[in-house]
Amino acid sequence: MSGLTHFDAKGDAHMVDVSDKAVTSRIAVAAGHIKMARETFDIISEGRAKKGDVIAVARLAGIMGAKKTPELIPLCHPLPVTKVAVDLTLDPDLPGLQIEATVKTTGQTGVEMEALTAVSTAALTVYDMAKAVDKAMEIGGIRVILKDGGKSGRYEAQ
Repeated sequence: MSGLTHFDAKGDAHMVDVSDKAVTSRIAVAAGHIKMARETFDIISEGRAKKGDVIAVARLAGIMGAKKTPELIPLCHPLPVTKVAVDLTLDPDLPGLQIEATVKTTGQTGVEMEALTAVSTAALTVYDMAKAVDKAMEIGGIRVILKDGGKSGRYEAQ
């Protein structure tokens, strides 16, 4: 299990001890998308979804998801999240929505999991709100595109 920080010498899963790490400003940005039928895209973009404003509800769900990450991912540390921004952009070429989440904290560990959870939760919410008209929607491309702060420094996806 060498190199995997969430396993001890015996191979048992454990929460990483971050108590000796420096408190630094940290940021993570994650992105993903949800692809759908053109008719579904039109319903969302024109605000005709029966459950309401899909983009506004998904944005709030993404923010809530980021804040609930340590309750969902077993070995995540609860962190003082200082910012969560979730942007959903209509993309007629998919057709669907591009989703990006930015999470910030000042702490001893990073917020990549919070950013990934925000994107995932937002995408799942879009699916939930539009599944009555399109069960074939596809969620994909979820990844960290930026991480900065802490000992490992800056990472930017290519």
